[in-house]
Order: sequence, then structure tokens, then C-alpha cells
Amino acid sequence: MKKTALLFVLFFSASILYSQVIYHPLESAKLGETREIKIQLPRGYDTNTDKSYPVIVVLDGDYMFEVVAGNVDYYSYWEDMPESIVVGINQVGSRSADVYYSEQNSLPMDTGATFYEFLSMELLPYINKTYRTVNFRAIVGHDRTANFINYFLLKEKPLFQAYVAVSPDLAPDMQRYLVDKLPKLESYIFYYLATSENDIDRLKSEAVSLNAKISGIESNNLLFKFDMFDKASHYALPAHAIPNALEDIFFVFQAISKTEYTDTILKLEGSPVIYLSEKYETIKTLFDIDKPILINDFNAIEAAINKSEKFEYLEELGKIARKQYPDTLLGNYYIARFYEETGSPKKAMKAYQNAFVLEEFGGITKEEVLRRADAIKADFGY
Repeated sequence: MKKTALLFVLFFSASILYSQVIYHPLESAKLGETREIKIQLPRGYDTNTDKSYPVIVVLDGDYMFEVVAGNVDYYSYWEDMPESIVVGINQVGSRSADVYYSEQNSLPMDTGATFYEFLSMELLPYINKTYRTVNFRAIVGHDRTANFINYFLLKEKPLFQAYVAVSPDLAPDMQRYLVDKLPKLESYIFYYLATSENDIDRLKSEAVSLNAKISGIESNNLLFKFDMFDKASHYALPAHAIPNALEDIFFVFQAISKTEYTDTILKLEGSPVIYLSEKYETIKTLFDIDKPILINDFNAIEAAINKSEKFEYLEELGKIARKQYPDTLLGNYYIARFYEETGSPKKAMKAYQNAFVLEEFGGITKEEVLRRADAIKADFGY
């Protein structure tokens, strides 16, 4: 019976995920044919009708789509990255033509130029028109398509904000183009590069060389990460690289970790509340997403304030909490603590009492705020 129930749960879970994937034949005037694409929508896409999402385009979608889509679904489930729309392009039988470039200047030509126009002028406009999207796009490629994704970066205004190049088979002039372009970036760009000790020798050497060149570039707008894996073969690399790439690209989106708390927040000379505000402003700037501040992050900042005993920061934390969660007692709780710790017990008592009528939140209960109010009343005889 237990085995039957477990199989049902697994089948039901898989059905939920599968139901989010759309297999769509997209007619292309540029290509002069219909190209099969796969689209994975976030789990809550149909119910959260006011929400919009980043777009992740996956080349070699016939074998890369599931790797990317599965990891995106997993990481977004745990809120380590924003829920995203994943779009895979089937390139079976057309890959060589799709990525074709000139031997003279290493730029797309003929069928390669046509495929470039298909992606930029047909696919992305179709996705933006059909689905709710924000202005953050990533593109993923492997081998020859990992070279092709760079052409979108070379534009005066890059078409994507994040590039995931797994074991790229680079065109002869591509390293020179990238080294020339990356220092001139006018907006934030994520660039992830990966190879392996067990990769094809020529591709590994190219990736190592490109890493050395990019690592020497000084740019406030370039967010670069290179991974050298130990054992992964050329064809196993995507399974290793994609999780790392997503973690690196969306690092700031994640909840404050123990490492971030210990190594960064506790060592701040200024206000940890400003750090919190700037973290979420950065999320908005990078990903075009207004993310509510997580209760985990409120707790981390409160803990840092307690440890440093700089209780004056609790007032501003309370104001932010009131704005973020106005129907809950969180903001009043922080402000009451501010009054209590800075020598205004009567104001603290009233703030705790006012919090009692609001909704419990983040582990702070009505019983707790009432207990604190009564303790102040007993101590000072109010």
C-alpha cells in the first residue's frame, strides 16, 4: 500500500511538472520553416496572474532543455532563484547550419545569420508577447552553441543579461571580440564559463585561455565566474555546470546564508539595515523583480543588531518591516524593541500593545508581544 501511495505521489508530482511544459511549433519567416520549441512555465504561472518572469533561452534544446528546466524548477522552488520561463530550441538536424559563421571574420553568415535573426527578431518577441516577462534574459549554450551565444553579447546593447557557456567551441576571433567588448559594458552582465579536466583537450585549452583573459578585465559591470570540473566528460559537463551557473548568477537573490551573515554582515562598520535594503535594490536592478524581503533576512539583520548591540538600527528595520508586511506585527515588534533597548519603556509598552492586534508573523506571536508589554508594565508600574 505504501509503495502504491508513493508511486502515485511521484506520478502526480511528475504530471504537475510535465503539465507546465509546452511543445510548440513556431513558424519562422526568417528560417522559412517551422522550428520546434519547448517552453517550461513556472509552477504558479496560471494562478499568479499579476506576476512576470525572467526568460532563459536554451540552445541545443533537444538535449539541454531538460537539464536547465529541471534545475530552474528546483532552485526556484527553494527560492534560490526567481521563477523563470525556460525556452528550448530544437536544433536536431540544423545545428551546424544554425551556428555557421564566416571563416574570414568569425561572425554569423548565411544560415547562421538567419538563425541569429530568428532568435532575436522572432523567438524573443513571440515569448514577450505571449507570456508575462520581465527585462532579464539569460541564454545557455554547449560546445558550438556556447560560441554562438556570444554574438548577442557583442551587440552595442547586449540582448541577454546572462550568458552560460559550457565547454565552448570558440570561433577563431571570438576571444579577441570578447576581450574588446567586456571592458566597455554599460550595464550588468553575468558571464559563466565552464570546462573540465576531462573535456576535449582543444576546448579545455580554449576555455582556460579565455578565463585568463576575462579574469584580467577590470569592469564594474562584469560578473564573471569560471569553473574547472575534475571528472566530467564533454557531454556530461552541462549536468555539472548548469546548477553552478544558476547559483552564481542568482547569488544575490538567495536568502542571507550563514557565510554571508558571518563573513559580511557581522563585519559591517555601518548599518546592516542599509545592507539589507541595498541587497533587495540590487535584485530589482539586476533581475527587474520586486522581491519581498524574506523573513529569514529580517531575522539575520535582527540577529546582527543584537550581537553588535547597536539597537538604534532596530527603528529603521521596523519601518521597513511595516512597509513590507503592514498587516503583521513584525514592524511594531522591531520598533518596540528599539524603544525598549534605547531607554523609552513607556513607548515600547505601547508599541508592543499595538502589535497585539496585528497578524502573527515570522515566529513572533501575540503572546510574546503581550508578555513583553506586561513585563514593562510590571517593572515600571505603568
